[in-house]
Amino acid sequence: MLEDLAKLSGRAKRSVPISSMCTVFAESEVVSLIAQGLPREEIARGLHDSIADRTAGMVYRVGLEEKVVMTGGVAKNGGVLRALEEKLKTKIEVPPEPQIVGALGAALLAAEETQRKDTI
Repeated sequence: MLEDLAKLSGRAKRSVPISSMCTVFAESEVVSLIAQGLPREEIARGLHDSIADRTAGMVYRVGLEEKVVMTGGVAKNGGVLRALEEKLKTKIEVPPEPQIVGALGAALLAAEETQRKDTI
């Protein structure tokens, strides 16, 4: 299903702007756009571009590094990934299971802390 959304977005000739920052309001905006008869692929691309715009804005505030890696569940959305690569003008690497990377890192830190305390 997520792959279908990325494919749908990839077929769009243009992007419909999604202006709402809040997901609840963005959902209402999308429902309204569908009711207006706008093409679903252009709406999907608009959603992906909106997420990428906000993310790129944050990236530029903290500084873009040479190697970019995206983690979290959104990294599995190929439409967002494509849009973000376009905005950042760089290739983004994604681990095989990006949604568990944060938990894995926390577990490794906890293991290191436990080992450190055991040696004291």
